[in-house]
Amino acid sequence: MTLLVTGFEPFAGESVNASWLAVERLARGWDGDETLATALLPVEFARCGPALLDAIDGCDPRAIVCVGEAGRADGIRLERVAINLDDARIPDNAGARPVDEPIDPGGPAAYFSTLPLRAALDALQSAGIPARMSESAGTFACNHVFYELMAALAMRTDVVGGFVHVPYAPGQRGAVAGVPTLTTDVAAQALRIVLGAL
Repeated sequence: MTLLVTGFEPFAGESVNASWLAVERLARGWDGDETLATALLPVEFARCGPALLDAIDGCDPRAIVCVGEAGRADGIRLERVAINLDDARIPDNAGARPVDEPIDPGGPAAYFSTLPLRAALDALQSAGIPARMSESAGTFACNHVFYELMAALAMRTDVVGGFVHVPYAPGQRGAVAGVPTLTTDVAAQALRIVLGAL
């Protein structure tokens, strides 16, 4: 079995992205029975979906966990719902800033994660890692990828997928005083626990 875990490149002036730091750390320490594949996705509305689909085609995974950075999060956020909307507060890395645009004009309003979120939440909390369910992945590139992922899996019952947000890593520019952070080691441990709940 192959598991695919994706993260994002830096954006908004940052030199790193907490999601990719966690994915890289997870991959370096991976010793599971499954094959772990990873992919770095661009923070660009036009390219992140195709990049994800290329990664899926390249490894034919049985489970896919996309990971993003949520700078104001106070712990791991397990996303339940991907909505059919791009609405950017800031430009993406290509300068695009869609407002009130559907991701797929003919698609459904939303898709639900097919990951075992409750089991993952219970396991994370049992491990002492701050985590909660989240009803919205926002309307930026993270939600865009989440929606594209679930649209691609909508007709497949043999593959599960979903989205997880991690907080800033310590030392990031965006992690100003008072904003919660999570070390990369703990974020990677959280991803391993999510995968273990599959």
